[in-house]
Amino acid sequence: MAKITVKELKDDALVSVQVNKSFYFMVKSVLFYLFKVSDNPDNKKEEVLKGLMDKDYKDMTHWEQSFYTLTLLLAEIERQAVENNQFADVEVDVPDDQTKN
Repeated sequence: MAKITVKELKDDALVSVQVNKSFYFMVKSVLFYLFKVSDNPDNKKEEVLKGLMDKDYKDMTHWEQSFYTLTLLLAEIERQAVENNQFADVEVDVPDDQTKN
């Protein structure tokens, strides 16, 4: 088998990436899409997602790896946004049945 040389991050690399609101919403949208197209029945999705935290990455399905990776990315974006006071409270419209307890 032939070998080629490719660029790869160093093992100790930490890369800072600036993200704007549009990209943040794109990541959220892809994550929601993955949630919706999951093969799991609707009543099992939450259970499956909670179980991801207990699995080793190498033991996950491709769908689980994708969902987990994007969840980590979104969590880091949100962590930095909170740390840098980049969130604003906004009012949004929701159906009436979602506001009742």
